[in-house]
Amino acid sequence: MSTEQTLATLRQSLDLPVDEDDLQAAFLHSSYVNESPESGLTSNERLEFLGDAVVDLAVSEYLFDNVPHAEGRLTRIKAVVVSGPTLAARARELGLQSYLYLGRGEEVSGGRHRESILSDTFEALVGVVFTHCGYDEAARFVLDQLESDVEKALRGEHRRDYKTLLQERAQRQGLRPIYALVASEGADHAKHFTVRVDLNGETAEGEGRRVKDAEQAAAKRLCQRLAIVSTEA
Repeated sequence: MSTEQTLATLRQSLDLPVDEDDLQAAFLHSSYVNESPESGLTSNERLEFLGDAVVDLAVSEYLFDNVPHAEGRLTRIKAVVVSGPTLAARARELGLQSYLYLGRGEEVSGGRHRESILSDTFEALVGVVFTHCGYDEAARFVLDQLESDVEKALRGEHRRDYKTLLQERAQRQGLRPIYALVASEGADHAKHFTVRVDLNGETAEGEGRRVKDAEQAAAKRLCQRLAIVSTEA
């Protein structure tokens, strides 16, 4: 099956009012673009930046209109729903990994199934819908995909957000966790970040392909050290 046919199938299955040429932009990973400079293509990073903001606003708007809880709980629910693990899981369920254009190195190293790449691709896809169809259509797509995750978060059935758990513990003690970027390594298309979190003299480090993923990893380790969650969490 050709790429065009594959993207046409995706477009139809998701009921996306975007043609295949425009849809392709969401799946152009920087590793592929960097290995094909003669193509004149642009990576999906700018679309991911835009889509991230659209996802955040669409979920916030939905919670405000439909969930009668105080601001603190709304913030916690939103943090879970728009987190990298949630978006990556949704991207995987949609099969978005099948449409990615990856560089050879990224392909060999398992990038097609990497959580950070999948979550970025979901956000880039939202960015494409926004740029071609406007906010209302993009928000509709976001909620079609994430409303069930909102419901799971409301029932407490969703994956834990360790930054929020650590923040809640700190607030009860009149403190706040401090995150600091320790290291940023690798080429632009293969960045690797290390973040340290400090809470009242207790520290832990975490790593990830995005800063927010590294922050989650650091928060998880500190939560485990402080017995906020078990070491199996």
